Amino acid sequence: MENTMKLLSKISVLLILVFLTANTFAQEKISKDEWEAQMQSNTAKIESLSKEVTALDSDIAKLRLTSSSIPSYEDCVGGLNTLVSATKSDVDNYRKAVNELEGKIRRKDGPKADRQKDLNALKANKISALPEFYDRVQNDLQALLDAWQEEAVAASKDLNYSVVKGDCLWFIAKKKEHYGNGFAWPKIYQANKDQIKNPNLIYPKQLLKVPPLTEDEKTKFEKLRKNYKPAPAK
Repeated sequence: MENTMKLLSKISVLLILVFLTANTFAQEKISKDEWEAQMQSNTAKIESLSKEVTALDSDIAKLRLTSSSIPSYEDCVGGLNTLVSATKSDVDNYRKAVNELEGKIRRKDGPKADRQKDLNALKANKISALPEFYDRVQNDLQALLDAWQEEAVAASKDLNYSVVKGDCLWFIAKKKEHYGNGFAWPKIYQANKDQIKNPNLIYPKQLLKVPPLTEDEKTKFEKLRKNYKPAPAK
């Protein structure tokens, strides 16, 4: 269409030139032969441009006919949904589930094993084969999940320990059945603040929770233990 408009513009210019040529003939009294030659030249150009306009109009009509037979985006999407036996509502719900799971993985809303189960369920759904979801579900979310360094905790739940005479948080944390490291005593203190007001004061028969350490905490307290240097004896 744009090319057609340009050609029509050229024709208009040539028509103006024809008019100006005729006007020049009238004003400057150029010879008849010169005037006729100029007119023939302009007429030939107009005819040539008119043929180009006709050809372009034909091409435009063909393109319109072709474009009318090309499926729309909505038709293509609908066809893909049919292939996986899903309605638009099914796809919308699946997209929502994918977005929610990605949010949980990024927030490390664990346990990690549960998020893997959620992802496996999304992978097993036929809708995951749609172009919108395939790479994201099969690759991107799995990569995020694989990179999730979950803080490992002991398989058991919190242990309960009954304080005996002579105990202190250091001794309790140092027990092999607990942490095997006295430097981890703050973990016990933090878990029992409801009944320990002063970490230096605990009493017999107090029932204390001994929560498991995360891997990061194990590393931190072990580093403290290794770096500890007792004060030199006087």
